[in-house]
Amino acid sequence: PAAAPGEAQSSALERSSAEVFNCGRGVWEIIPGMWQLDVPPNQIVAVAGRLFSSGDCLNSWKGHVEVYDGELNIWSVMDHSALSDLALLASNLPPSAQQLYLTMAVVGTRLFFLAGYEIAGDDDESFRTVSLVHSYDTSAAPGLAPAWSSFQPKMDHDNNVEDGSKELFSQCCSVQLSS
Repeated sequence: PAAAPGEAQSSALERSSAEVFNCGRGVWEIIPGMWQLDVPPNQIVAVAGRLFSSGDCLNSWKGHVEVYDGELNIWSVMDHSALSDLALLASNLPPSAQQLYLTMAVVGTRLFFLAGYEIAGDDDESFRTVSLVHSYDTSAAPGLAPAWSSFQPKMDHDNNVEDGSKELFSQCCSVQLSS
């Protein structure tokens, strides 16, 4: 049996909706039609009362950071966030590096992208993992300060090397505690 026209529309809205916790009221609310049908964001994080995303269920990195406008119910590309490949921020990665994982965390006004790349080992028959942290400052003033930066964390504090088998993070959560 075919669905009634109202049922099909309702189902489509449900599949593109999200539940958001309203801290002021202490309740969960449904936001209908928050993204393209059947292509939900991979991760959504909150910074200073605004929602940000950088990927979807098909691509962990879409080439830019998006910010959600709740009044217009649309996602818009953040100024100076477009970057075809986050690996371009790292001068120490060979062009053949393959992204293994990417996750996003928030600290202050910065989005931290924790990424792992597979690169050829010294003997060209083995591979090793290189972890990098890419940072995007959501409050950077265009033209005054670069919005993007990148660094390689130290995985082994004794030898200052990464052993090739450790993963920085594959899923991440950040919590800001205040006293």
